[in-house]
Amino acid sequence: MRIGILNSGGDCPGLNAVIHGVVGAATQLGWEVIGFRDGFEGMLPPGDYMMLDKVKTTGIMKLGGTILGTTNKGHFVAKVGKGDVMAVPPDVMEKAKKIIEMLEIRALIVVGGDGSLTTGLQLFEEGIPVIGVPKTIDNDLSATAMTFGFDSAVATVVDALDRLHTTASSHKRVIVLEVMGRNAGWIALYGGIGGGADIILLPEIPFSMEHVADAVKAKEASGQHSVLIVVAEGASPIDGEITTKGESAGEVRFGGIGDKVAAAVEEMTGKETRACTLGHLQRGGAPTALDRILGTRFGVKAVDLIHEGAFGQMVSYQQYHVGSVPIKEAVNELRLVEADGEVVNAARATGVSFGDGA
Repeated sequence: MRIGILNSGGDCPGLNAVIHGVVGAATQLGWEVIGFRDGFEGMLPPGDYMMLDKVKTTGIMKLGGTILGTTNKGHFVAKVGKGDVMAVPPDVMEKAKKIIEMLEIRALIVVGGDGSLTTGLQLFEEGIPVIGVPKTIDNDLSATAMTFGFDSAVATVVDALDRLHTTASSHKRVIVLEVMGRNAGWIALYGGIGGGADIILLPEIPFSMEHVADAVKAKEASGQHSVLIVVAEGASPIDGEITTKGESAGEVRFGGIGDKVAAAVEEMTGKETRACTLGHLQRGGAPTALDRILGTRFGVKAVDLIHEGAFGQMVSYQQYHVGSVPIKEAVNELRLVEADGEVVNAARATGVSFGDGA
């Protein structure tokens, strides 16, 4: 029995833990594992791959990134925007199928986010036995309560806020921290709460700059002379648009809202304000213990699903249990922050403003 695995889309802490889990579980069954390099692109002739075994995967869990490499560009891009899907060209699909047949691969594990799993679903519908493993720091897949990589990204945000707090306090400044997440505000919400932010701006809760300025003024009036604001890259003012920086691989690149918020706050409050964009620091570095464990569990479950012949399924984490759901359900819709949910309300109860005047 020989199976394949690839990573696709953006890199993410915990990818190597998944590879570790897959190889470990497959080895116990006497199976061979082939890892395709640079995502789906490694499946094109002549094939770019490597044999994976226990020796090659020993000690990789602590490493960030992925030993296989990954890409969100190339011939297999199926997700070209929010809700928009493009079919992988038939000739590209045929080339990939021939490589799968040549290598005698009986099943393919696709580790990726919404876009990569959309591609994986098309491969499955074309007859390739596929198992999906959810991967995204954004934590925005509706069919799983958590994705590995999210906890590591949040830890990076919290560490940044801890550092920004001291410099903001020293200079009595407002500091705006822009974080990733695209259309979902999970990183901003959890990172903001964990790092003690005073104001958190989310895509799910349109904000008013007047309310943000009022919140800063209220902090000043209460004797708090430094303020930390966390803004998700996909957040936008009421009746405003998401701030973008062009397109990449068919998708709009978010970014720049932090600078806009900082400029508006300084103008409206008179407080010296600085902006900091955390960017790809959220994707890099060693994964947290939680992401290492969750990634390993996901890898083991993927092998279990292959053993059961449950193809077309995606590994899913719900209520502390690792199970599975059909990939078709997993890519149906994004899991967004509930504007009136328990976590948001808990933050409000501690005095956090979401810029909506509530």
